[in-house]
Amino acid sequence: MSGPAVVALGGGHGLAASLEALKLVTDDITAVVTVADNGGSSGRLRDEFDVLPPGDLRMALTALCDDTEWGHTWRDVLQHRFRGEGPLAGHALGNLLITALWDVHQDPVVGLDLVGRLLNARGRVLPMAAVPLEITARVHGLDTGDPDTLTTLRGQVAVATTRGTVVSIALEPQDPPSAPETIAAVLEADWLILGPGSWFTSVMPHLMVPALREALHDTTARRLLTLNLEHSGETAGFTAAQQVEALVDHAPRMRLDAVLADPSAVDDEAGLRAAAGRLGADLVLAPVAQRSAPGHHDSLRLAAAYRDLFG
Repeated sequence: MSGPAVVALGGGHGLAASLEALKLVTDDITAVVTVADNGGSSGRLRDEFDVLPPGDLRMALTALCDDTEWGHTWRDVLQHRFRGEGPLAGHALGNLLITALWDVHQDPVVGLDLVGRLLNARGRVLPMAAVPLEITARVHGLDTGDPDTLTTLRGQVAVATTRGTVVSIALEPQDPPSAPETIAAVLEADWLILGPGSWFTSVMPHLMVPALREALHDTTARRLLTLNLEHSGETAGFTAAQQVEALVDHAPRMRLDAVLADPSAVDDEAGLRAAAGRLGADLVLAPVAQRSAPGHHDSLRLAAAYRDLFG
C-alpha cells in the first residue's frame, strides 16, 4: 500500500478511531497526540516522574499496531491494566513501559519510536508538545444563583467532566516547546486531520501550542476536520456548527479544506455549512458511524470517506 502522508491530531478514543481507519488508506501516518491528561494512571506517572502523560500516546501506538498476531499480542499487553489495590493498581502496562523508556533515553520521541518498533506500528506517534501541559477553561453555568458567572477550571479531568458550558480554554505554560519531529511532520504532510475526539481537551489544544499552530497555518497540506458523532460531555448542548465556531474563536487564522460529518450528527446543515465556510472549508456529509453503535465511528466507513477525500 502507498498513499498520502497524513498527520492526525487529537487524543484518546477519537484519535484511535481515526488511526484505525487511516491504516486502511495509507502507510504514511503520523499521530500528534495531546499531552495534558492529569487523571488516572497517566496523571499519577506525570506527577511522580515529571514526564509527559503517556496514556493517550499509548492508545495511539496500539491503534497503529501491525494487524498480525505479533502486533495484536503486544497491543493487548500494552493495554493490560493491573487490578487490585496495590501500588500498580490502575496502571496500564504500556504506560509503565513508555515511562521506563523515557527514563532510560531522556528523549520522549526515542521512547515512543521504540514502542512503535515493538508493535511493528504502521506509523509514528509524536507528542503535541515537549512538556506536560495543563488545560484551563472558563465555564459558565456552574453557579446556580447566577448561571452567567464564569468559573475557571484547571486540569483536563475537571474540564472534561464539567456540567457547565465551556466558553474558552487556555494552556499552561502558554508557549510550550514542540518536538522538532512534530513540526517537521506537519510541514511535510499531504493531509492533516483534526478530530474526532473530546473537543476542548483533545482536539482544540493543538491549536493553542504556538509553534504547532504556526506550522498548521504554514503547511501546504490540505486540512480536514472530522466532527464527532454525538454532542455530549464537553460539548453537551452544542450544535455541530457551534463546535466549528468554537474552533474559529480560538484559532481565527486557521483555514480548512473540508469538514467531515455524519448526516445523523448534523442538526442544522445550513448553519454547519456556513460555519465551515468561515474556515474556507467545504462540508462533506458521509455515513461514518457504526450501524449497531451510532455513537462510534466505523473504521471501514471512515476509511472510505478519507479515501474519497484524499482522491
